[in-house]
Amino acid sequence: MSITTQGHINHPVAIITGGSRGIGRCIAESLAAEHYQVIISYQNGTPNAEAAVARIREAAGKAIAVSADIADEAAVTMLFDTAEKAFGGVDVVVHAAAVLTAKPLTELTITEIDSMITTNLRGSLLVNRQAAKKIRPGGSLINLSSAVTNNHAAGYSVYTATKAGLEAVTKVLARELGNQGITVNAIAPGPTETEMFKSDLENSPNGEQMRQAIIGMTPLGRIGKPDDIADVVLALAAKMRWVTGQVIHVSGGIAI
Repeated sequence: MSITTQGHINHPVAIITGGSRGIGRCIAESLAAEHYQVIISYQNGTPNAEAAVARIREAAGKAIAVSADIADEAAVTMLFDTAEKAFGGVDVVVHAAAVLTAKPLTELTITEIDSMITTNLRGSLLVNRQAAKKIRPGGSLINLSSAVTNNHAAGYSVYTATKAGLEAVTKVLARELGNQGITVNAIAPGPTETEMFKSDLENSPNGEQMRQAIIGMTPLGRIGKPDDIADVVLALAAKMRWVTGQVIHVSGGIAI
C-alpha cells in the first residue's frame, strides 16, 4: 500500500501511541504488514516495545520504538520529530495509549483520578495537537475511544469522561483539518481479548462467569479480538477517505 503525499509516492509513515502491547501492538503490526513505516510509542515496558519492533523487522517491515510520556509536551514533540527524522514525515497517527482504573467513583483516590485525566485527556490533547500540526495532507488521525461511552458501565465514570472528551476533540479536529484532506475519526472498541484482558479474567474468582456474561451481552456472541480493531484502522487510514468526524463502535454490538 502506498499513498500520494506532496506529489511523491512513498511508503506512508504511522505513529502508534501505546503500540507496544495489546490492541496498539496489533495495529502497529497490521500497518507494518501493509508497508507502513511504523513508530511504536510507549512509556513503560521497553522489552515489549523491542519485541514488537523485532517482529515487524523479521517480517521485512520497517519500525522503530520511541519511549515518550504522552502527557509531557516536550516528549510528544520529540516523538513526532523522531518520526520525521527517521522516515521523512507523518501520514497516519493512531492514538491508542490510555490508562484505566475501574472502581466506583466513591472508591477512586484523587491520585487515580488525576492519573486517568492526565494520561487520557491531557495526553490525548497533546498527541492530537501535534498530529494536527504534523500529519501531511491526505493523512489520517485515528483515536481509540471505548464502548463505555455508550454503555456507561459501572466503575468507569472517570475513564468514560476522558474518552467522551477524546471523542469531542475528534469531531472538532475533523472540521479543522478537513481542508487538508485529513480525516479524523475515533474507534470505540468493546471488550477485547488482549493479554491484559485475559489476565484480569484469570485472576478474578468469577472470571469465567464474567467472560460468559460479556458474551451474553454481545449480539455477535463473542469477545472481540485485536485484529477486529486493526481491520477498521487499516480501512480508515487507506480506503475510507469519505469518512471523518465519526465515532465507530467496534464492539460486536455491545454498545448499541
